[in-house]
Order: sequence, then structure tokens, then C-alpha cells
Amino acid sequence: MPIHDWSRVGAGIFHDFHHAWIEEIKRALNGGLLPDTYYALAEQHAAGFGPDVLTLQGGAGQDPGPDDTPDPGGGGLVTTAPAVRLAAESDREFYRRKQTTVAVRHVSGDRVVAMAEIVSPGNKASRHGIRSFVDKAAELLDRRIHLLLIDLHPPGPRDPHGMHGAVWEEIAGQEYDLPADRPFTLAAYESGLNVRAYVQAAAVGDMLPDMPLFLEPGAHVPVPLEATYQAAWQAVPRRWRAVLERPPA
Repeated sequence: MPIHDWSRVGAGIFHDFHHAWIEEIKRALNGGLLPDTYYALAEQHAAGFGPDVLTLQGGAGQDPGPDDTPDPGGGGLVTTAPAVRLAAESDREFYRRKQTTVAVRHVSGDRVVAMAEIVSPGNKASRHGIRSFVDKAAELLDRRIHLLLIDLHPPGPRDPHGMHGAVWEEIAGQEYDLPADRPFTLAAYESGLNVRAYVQAAAVGDMLPDMPLFLEPGAHVPVPLEATYQAAWQAVPRRWRAVLERPPA
């Protein structure tokens, strides 16, 4: 199913779809994609950030070091390079990593390892919204919490290179060149000593690719964005599906 032009409907309609998509992604992760020692929760809060899907590792053990090998027990853990191309890598460590790392844990005591966030129109509605999003994303990556960012809204005057462009400029000091004909961005961030960004540009009418969600440096699971988008689409009221499926004038 091709990506729809969500600018045709109000923010509240996308918000409703957003919730359904979150649930489908969580269901896919917990339905066999994640190894047995990991699980996903929807709309939890960690590190001062309200992610859409939060991935945790069971148990309350110590955080692994950068050279530790992840336990592949069950699920679809992939240790080869993602199919999505590596777009950029930060050329320096975050300065805060010179300090002691603070482990971020869920209230149950389990360790947060990754988050997925679907950008909403509200995140781009003001300078404060974008600044808050970028600051929190940078904080997560600084704490070695991996991030999958899904931005299906075109850039505006406050994010001329899209939300990934704003995040990447903040954490790496590098500009992201957003293709003019592909204004949406899917970005998977792998956070180790440096941060790597795996980026796929998209546009209205494109099919969504699988995107990597990193659980540890060098190890990820592929998130089936197309299949989960299709499943969430079935819950959109017919009245609004008709608007979104109408051919352009």
C-alpha cells in the first residue's frame, strides 16, 4: 500500500492512525521479531521522552559494554549490515560520554535499549516542539539508546531538512541533504561510541521498506513498516480513507 498524503486531513486524523500504527508495530515486535529476552511496550516514558514504541531487555543486569556480544536467543536478530544504506556516521563521540554513563531503566527495572517514534504534525508545529524533540532524541542517543524515527510529514520552515536533518545536525554537526522529490524520511540510529544513521527517503505513493531497529551496536531486527502500515490503515474510518485515496486534482 503506498504512503498517503496525510496533509489532506487534520492532525487529529493522523493522530488516530498514529495510535493504530504504534500498536501494530508493537504487536509485530512481540510476535516473534524480538529475541526472547526483549519485549516492546507502547507509549511509555523513559529518559524524559515519550516514545511511541519502547523496546526493553528483560532482567535488571548491568548495561553491556560496547564490545559485548548480544544474546541472539530467538526472534529475528540480525548481525549483518542492514539493507538500508548507511547515510552518515558522526565523526566524534558525544562530549557527555566522557562522564559516567547513567543507565536508563523502565519502572519495572528492565533496561531500555531502543525506541521507535512516529513524528506527528504537532512535533513540527512550533520551534519549541522541534527543539524539544531534537533535544530528547540527542539525549537518548547519548545514553546509547537506539532510535527508529519515522517522519511522513514534509519539511517546513522550522525543519527544512526534515526531522532527521534537525536531529543529525544536532548530534553530528552535519547537514542532511533531503531529496526535493522525496520529502519523507525514515532513519534508524545505531548508537555506540559514535552514532550511525541508516536513512531511507520516501514520498507519497511509495511502499514503505523494512527498517532496522537496533538492539545493540551491530545487531538489529527489521521492522515491517509496510505490513504494519497496511494493518493500521484498515482501522481508518471509511470517510477519511476516501479523502486520502482520492486522486490528486
